[in-house]
Amino acid sequence: MNRLALFDCDGTLVDSQATICRAMQLGFAANGLTAPDDAATRAIIGLSLLEAMAALHPGGDAVTHDALSQSYKAAFFDLRAQGLAEEPLYDGIAEAISGLEAQGWLLGVATGKSDRGLKHVLEYHGLHPRFVTLQTADRHPSKPDPSMVYQAMADAGAGPETTVIIGDTSFDMEMAKAAGCAAIGVAWGYHNRQSLLDGGADVVAEHPSTLVAILDALR
Repeated sequence: MNRLALFDCDGTLVDSQATICRAMQLGFAANGLTAPDDAATRAIIGLSLLEAMAALHPGGDAVTHDALSQSYKAAFFDLRAQGLAEEPLYDGIAEAISGLEAQGWLLGVATGKSDRGLKHVLEYHGLHPRFVTLQTADRHPSKPDPSMVYQAMADAGAGPETTVIIGDTSFDMEMAKAAGCAAIGVAWGYHNRQSLLDGGADVVAEHPSTLVAILDALR
């Protein structure tokens, strides 16, 4: 079995919170609704859009949640087109990716982003060819459903015993446990350490520079 390191994107590979929060404000405003505060938005990053909107606007119906999702996507696209989208790599992530590859790990991504959004981020940072499997909300149920993990493992020729999920939210940790995989929380993202541990994290990495050693110790 191959060894697979499956990364979340937002809050794990890139720090996109400013753009996500701004797009959420614009999306709610486009529907005549008061936007959630930034802390509430950060708490749902990682969920697929319909699930995120249901959490942020629990009084709305399915039609409203769909409208909010479409408005959010349009706002994010417009911000990107204007050169206002900020999705920088976290310091040390590029080095961690190289280090894991050197140790023989295959790499993948499992994210609540769309195919288009993920492709843009990875190509912008020159990382697209480094990943052997890319799983997004366009083709799977929302995290913590393990559907993304199962497909990623099939693509990579890996199994639960050789796969590690790396993410910044409790949704990632719960997804890992549902798939029978090791779960590595990251302290630089959007959920705090206790939320990661409560979600099932086997360990919480303090900095990307520690990932290679942590993964090798687990697998």
